[in-house]
Amino acid sequence: MIDREEDYFKGRGAQIQSGNRFLETRVVTDFIEGLDEPLLLSPKTEVRIEHSKTIVNPIKSPDLGLSFSLNPYQGCEHGCIYCYARNSHEYYGYTAGLDFETKLMVKPDAPKLLEKHLLNPHWKVAPISLSGNTDCYQPLEKEMGITRDLLKVFAKYRHPVGLITKNSLILRDLDLLQDLAQDQLVQVFVSITTLNENLRRKMEPRTASAEKRLKTIETLAKAGIPVGVMNAPIIPGLNDQEIPAILKAAAAHGALTAGMTVVRLNGKLEEIFTDWLEKNFPDRFQKVMNQIAELHGGKVNDNQFGRRMKGEGVLADSIQQLFRHSRKIHFAGRTLPAFNLDKFRRGGNLNLEF
Repeated sequence: MIDREEDYFKGRGAQIQSGNRFLETRVVTDFIEGLDEPLLLSPKTEVRIEHSKTIVNPIKSPDLGLSFSLNPYQGCEHGCIYCYARNSHEYYGYTAGLDFETKLMVKPDAPKLLEKHLLNPHWKVAPISLSGNTDCYQPLEKEMGITRDLLKVFAKYRHPVGLITKNSLILRDLDLLQDLAQDQLVQVFVSITTLNENLRRKMEPRTASAEKRLKTIETLAKAGIPVGVMNAPIIPGLNDQEIPAILKAAAAHGALTAGMTVVRLNGKLEEIFTDWLEKNFPDRFQKVMNQIAELHGGKVNDNQFGRRMKGEGVLADSIQQLFRHSRKIHFAGRTLPAFNLDKFRRGGNLNLEF
């Protein structure tokens, strides 16, 4: 429970620094009364440049549909409290908590590295996902424009690309998406976790509202761009009852398909989510945590392929059944067109300015 309003970091998902499993020491606030000043203040966003040698990563998980991903950003200012990508921030020496959404790394060389990758004579064309880790249209993209430059490369080489986002900023790139869609080279998923704005502001503090996301789906669909909705993650006791309403609304706005996953709290995510849940929803804390554990064999974390993203047991079956029934009602006869792998130009298009 929030003791004092001023102790809550508004506009942030995580409310703590969770430590780093790779570091020998960590800063703690166990004895804050012994300090002259508060140890942890509301952090400001910091941006740092990362110079990667490669940019396209193979996806080894059999739970995911695409085989390769590309991440122009590390860390995400959206601040979604449940984000599985938080743990990856520890590899950079930061925490999965507040650091993940305030210490951001950008990869300005990503478009050049992508072009180099596509020019490799050994590359066998396969859809590449933007992004596999953090949102490629997070607020920083408005300033950096890396995702737009990446789409220019995909268009130049007529290479298939999938995108998933919570941000209406994707509409800025409607021209490039339409160009790719003409050759069945793009699929877009818009993630909608809740239609409840009060819950959204707490759980995903710097994302677009559900209304804007639905409008984004509608605009993409009317522009001829294949778009689906990702209802994820499902968190029992918080948003599981919204599945029918979310799928109905997405379909009404032009979505062609729907996907879902259930929440899992791996690594430091358990500590971060538990702290957030206790501060924001103390009345249903036990219920939510117990039901998350029920999805994953008695634990809130889960690494088992096949189970980790859909859960198992009576509660998981109930959620899956509700989702399948809702999808059958609202998406009957709809499907995303398959990616076209035959348009790839290994040498690019020298007539297209880049």
